[in-house]
Amino acid sequence: MSVQKLNKLDVIRRAQRREITQVKAARLLGVTDRTVREYLTRLGEEGPKFLVHGLVGRPSNNAIPRDERRRIERLLRTRYSDFGPTLATEKLLELHGIDRDPQTVSAIQIRIGLWKQRVVRTKAEHRFFRERREVFGEMQQFDGSYHDWFEGRGGIHEACLLLAIDDATGKVTHAQFAEHEGVLPVMGFWLDYAHRHGIPKAIYLDRFSTYSMNVKLAKENPDTLTQFERAAKETGIEIIHAMSPQAKGRVERVFETWQDRLVKELRLRRISTVAQANTFLRDVFIPMFNKKFGHEPKRTGDLHRTPTERELTDILPYIFCRRERRTIQNDFTIPYKTRWFQLLPTPRLAVRPKEHIQVHEFPDGDIHLLVRGKRANFHALPERSVQTKRRVQTLIPNS
Repeated sequence: MSVQKLNKLDVIRRAQRREITQVKAARLLGVTDRTVREYLTRLGEEGPKFLVHGLVGRPSNNAIPRDERRRIERLLRTRYSDFGPTLATEKLLELHGIDRDPQTVSAIQIRIGLWKQRVVRTKAEHRFFRERREVFGEMQQFDGSYHDWFEGRGGIHEACLLLAIDDATGKVTHAQFAEHEGVLPVMGFWLDYAHRHGIPKAIYLDRFSTYSMNVKLAKENPDTLTQFERAAKETGIEIIHAMSPQAKGRVERVFETWQDRLVKELRLRRISTVAQANTFLRDVFIPMFNKKFGHEPKRTGDLHRTPTERELTDILPYIFCRRERRTIQNDFTIPYKTRWFQLLPTPRLAVRPKEHIQVHEFPDGDIHLLVRGKRANFHALPERSVQTKRRVQTLIPNS
């Protein structure tokens, strides 16, 4: 019996022994004198145990049936041992038809040692709140995240996930796994984005080397642009660089959530290839995530510019690519990275040695050579010919 009930029993017994009146006892207990008389009657008939509630020691009427609880415990141990309460609750309903609230599932997880309430204390930093943009397509937050998304399946231990989230709606507009966060994967990402949504007004991203020149070079030549900045400028996209990871907190929080949820979804579906994962992202996970976490913008509309069919096929691929300038050699060859290309006669295109030529490397690895904006015919030299050419250049210096 608790201390409160012992104190209550003491007052009732004092009234029974007539040490205090029933009115005084009622005032001390906060009840009516009629209730005190009922207490005295029950004390005489049942003894002090009448103060103990009749359901003490018995299962609650709202308790989970024993068989269902055991089933939940078994599923939590065997399939969802590292799931948080919310995600575990969703999977229990979605895959097993068990409809329980997260608090109930959390209590079971705590009881069987699978979950512990975590208190995270971080040092507070003074920051300013930034309002969301008002219209869909007005600004996309973009970033890449390296993580063990596949948990080693398919021999993939760490993969890069590129992701864009609309600032106005909080909805993920595009996401795909790539080899790395370099120039070509990022260009391919935004070329695919243009096909799906169009051209956004602005992109908010960090100062990673793919997106921003280093401080020293930027100071020496403010007009120097990265490949991505050049592509954004040509398509009319405003580039906004965040000064800290916290500044683009919305995309960072999505990665934090996906490193829990997406990893487990890929595991449950036994997805072990990048191609399967990208299809799952596009067709299942992103729509499901946006339905749960997205919201309506302040103003309706879509500020994406829809490109024409000609733009998508003939213009944007030559913008969202790696573009470099080279000089045509006397034997009409072009060096690019570790490769050499032999120019071939091209109808209605006159090519001269020492003339500049633009090399376009597409995200899929294709190479296109343009002279004065026109495509030139060429073929790649075999490796042996390249080695011979280098030896000849070494032995015969330029006159």
